Amino acid sequence: MTSSNVASKPKSAEMHVGPGFRLQREFSRPDPALIAGFAEFDTPTISDLMNRLYTMSYFIRNLTDPDLRLLGPACTVKVYPGDNLMVHKSLDIAQPGDVVVVDASSSTMTAVLGDLVSTKARHRGIAGFVVDGLIRDLPAILALGDFPVFARGVTPLGPLHRGPGEVNYPISAGGIVVHPGDIVVGDLNGVVVVAQEIAADLLERLQTRGPAENAYAESVARGEFSNDWVDKSLEQSGLTL
Repeated sequence: MTSSNVASKPKSAEMHVGPGFRLQREFSRPDPALIAGFAEFDTPTISDLMNRLYTMSYFIRNLTDPDLRLLGPACTVKVYPGDNLMVHKSLDIAQPGDVVVVDASSSTMTAVLGDLVSTKARHRGIAGFVVDGLIRDLPAILALGDFPVFARGVTPLGPLHRGPGEVNYPISAGGIVVHPGDIVVGDLNGVVVVAQEIAADLLERLQTRGPAENAYAESVARGEFSNDWVDKSLEQSGLTL
């Protein structure tokens, strides 16, 4: 058989620059003071005021020190399942204080990152990772002491570095659409995403409600509370008490 009769690589397997294989270096970030304002609120409180619709799946959880929280604007990464080339590239694009959020399509094929990527990110001032997928090298990440990583779990199996992928385009992580610049808040309860365009209004509402919420929690702690509101709710639903 002559070389001219040998089939070449299928065209369908070629990489194509564009959707699915692209990156943006710049995006709009919220004012740092606005971001910092969310530090005094836990994720359940923030979630409540977004009608409980912008909370990631509970499978994505803090795998590092329980005292570590995540707070910062999202630098978004989409990877092909089993690959992390664009995670590496995001380290050159993310700015100090950013949270890198990785959409790995919930894949359990391989880890998306490990101790080396985490160590590099820490040196670059990145605030932490949220991974809709797996990580590896957890003992070494824990040894860093102050670098939060949220993910679905851990595996020894490492990723390839071939692409394709995207940096700083809308992604889906834990069932929530995340845009570059959205504010990511993570704690032991999980991860919430505050869309950049509603952040200022939401923070104002949180701060306005804060004193009343704190007063109610303090009264419950003292044992001073009433469940009259439960009876009223049941009666409004037609239940005779």
